[in-house]
Amino acid sequence: MDMDKRIHLELRNRTPSDVKELVLDNCRSIEGKIEGLTDEFEELEFLSTINVGLTSVANLPKLNKLKKLELSDNRISGGLEVLAEKCPNLTHLNLSGNKIKDLSTIEPLKKLENLKSLDLFNCEVTNLNDYRENVFKLLPQLTYLDGYDRDDKEAPDSDAEGYVEGLDDDEEDEDEEEYDEDAQDEEGYNDGEVDDEEDEEEVGEEERGQKRKREPEDEGEDDD
Repeated sequence: MDMDKRIHLELRNRTPSDVKELVLDNCRSIEGKIEGLTDEFEELEFLSTINVGLTSVANLPKLNKLKKLELSDNRISGGLEVLAEKCPNLTHLNLSGNKIKDLSTIEPLKKLENLKSLDLFNCEVTNLNDYRENVFKLLPQLTYLDGYDRDDKEAPDSDAEGYVEGLDDDEEDEDEEEYDEDAQDEEGYNDGEVDDEEDEEEVGEEERGQKRKREPEDEGEDDD
């Protein structure tokens, strides 16, 4: 499926301005360019175009609210100045698995003042001497490079996985905690009261038995 059709499918009868999250992974880009995405997606905060055959981000529309951009496993080798121009508020950028060979290619990212996390896994640039030290010097606004900070401390999941996914993870954690608490309460309830329930069942059976015994007697009295 090509990217234009995939975007139409993902809209699901919504207008572009209603969309905050758009995942286009594994679709096909024509001539290696972004297509079907317009500046009507003005509320978009998360865009994922993993493995779509991109060679350029030149066609990226103006997306002022975009916080996280996933561009991994494409064939991008340059032209990143477009990101600073079109997505000025990016905080998380994943360029892993692209054809980025030298530091000059990522230098335009200096203009992304809010950029907090950058991933360049499986790019040739990571083989350069003092790669991490030099990237942090080039992009002083960065907190995390390839999931680790300047002191080699791993980023929390919410930072490593990005703006929107981080929010989702927090919500899932809260749901899991609530589920665990409910499960513990239920377990405690069962442990403490299971015997009582069995006693109540036995009493109930006895009462039903006595009632069945009385019923024939009552019928006999009615005959008299």
